[in-house]
Amino acid sequence: MATNMKLKYTTPGMSEETAQRVVEILQARLYACNDLHLTLKHVHWNVVGPHFISVHEMIDPQVDDVRAFADDIAERIATLGGSPKGTPGALVAERTWDEYSIGRATTQEHLGALDVVYQGVITSYRENMTELDDLDLVTQDMLIAQIDKLELFHWFVRAHLEDKSGALSTAGADSEKEAASAASIGSASPN
Repeated sequence: MATNMKLKYTTPGMSEETAQRVVEILQARLYACNDLHLTLKHVHWNVVGPHFISVHEMIDPQVDDVRAFADDIAERIATLGGSPKGTPGALVAERTWDEYSIGRATTQEHLGALDVVYQGVITSYRENMTELDDLDLVTQDMLIAQIDKLELFHWFVRAHLEDKSGALSTAGADSEKEAASAASIGSASPN
């Protein structure tokens, strides 16, 4: 996802080439955060079942924090001389993942699907964090703080998918639908 926009300026002490790459990384994170907070809100609205209220209430703080991540990322892009793209059309055109595919479903199905979503987001964050080690430690530090929270949220989700031995009902699932199905089946069996 390369941007063709020429920066008019960047932060002192950073080359334009470096700033351009950091902006590209941040734009990918901005798309991911915007998609994630909308997906989380979708789950909040569409989750049903006996554990509805606990999952419904667990999701909203995650939405709020991920929205704040998006704002921080957009402001960092602007600080580096870029122009953050936050429109739905840009997100849909540029994202490298499929749209969240689970509608009205049980808490376990949504949590199973969110396990896969969080795995993808966290993995891409970590890849970017590693690259930023050589580009911009300020941006890397921002992403590290966000990864810390994302991993915490992922743990909240996974705690609902574990049995008492620590085995995940979603182990080996590669797609949201596969994970949702596995989590649903896993919740029917005794722990």
